[in-house]
Amino acid sequence: MKNKDRALKILSYSVLISGALLMLLPFLFMLTLSFSGEEQIFSYPPKFFPESITFENYKSVFSTIPLKQYFFNSFYIATITTIGQVFISALAGYAFARLKFRFKEPLFIIILITMMIPPQVNIIPLFFVMRELNWVDTYQAMILPGMFGGFGVFMMRQYFKMLPKELEDAAKIDGCGTFGIFFRTALPLAAPAVATLGIFTFITTWNSFMWPLIVTTSETMRTLPVGLAYLKSGYREVIMWGELTAYCVVCCVPVIVLFLLGRKYFINDIMSGGVKE
Repeated sequence: MKNKDRALKILSYSVLISGALLMLLPFLFMLTLSFSGEEQIFSYPPKFFPESITFENYKSVFSTIPLKQYFFNSFYIATITTIGQVFISALAGYAFARLKFRFKEPLFIIILITMMIPPQVNIIPLFFVMRELNWVDTYQAMILPGMFGGFGVFMMRQYFKMLPKELEDAAKIDGCGTFGIFFRTALPLAAPAVATLGIFTFITTWNSFMWPLIVTTSETMRTLPVGLAYLKSGYREVIMWGELTAYCVVCCVPVIVLFLLGRKYFINDIMSGGVKE
């Protein structure tokens, strides 16, 4: 029986490792292409590892387009949007989980309904609102709409409902009010959910393409995904694949770093969701 369990465990790990390597393969190939010259990229048969490493692709992409400005725009917009989304969702989620007020259930149902509406449906009316506010081609137009979302409220509500109510009762005995209980007790205990929502929001905002493309008009307000589209089609008649892969690597690095920093909380949140007392 032990040998059977051991063989099954080895088989499971082998499948998982194979799947992980298969998913990492495109990224590793993109990374090697970013350090390869154009001749090596189009060599036949294709070579996974470059014969000689070059940084010309990175130097070229930084000199061809204002990549630093694109990077700053994406990082600034994603960071502020994430902070706003997490804070607003945590407040609303706690209110729906713990507080009693009129029309609580109907309001929550409406929030759930908004999750079923495709984001593309809201683009045109949202653009008209931004135009009336004179916010077209501004940071406000790219930040504020992303701060509000039904998924974040739903996620935080479900996590707050899992917390023991006795902790809040103890905080009330100590003299804490509603906001005191939220900031001193509930929010620190919800760190895994906050980190998970923050990672999801940051990655979604960082990768957003359609809305920044529609609401921006100047080059200085472009984000990295929009800049990638212009790099591919608008700067040269010939596509420089080495520059494109170098650009893509620059786009991927912050997201990977964020996930590595928050992976402990992310995994804890997933595990806590699967554990029932």
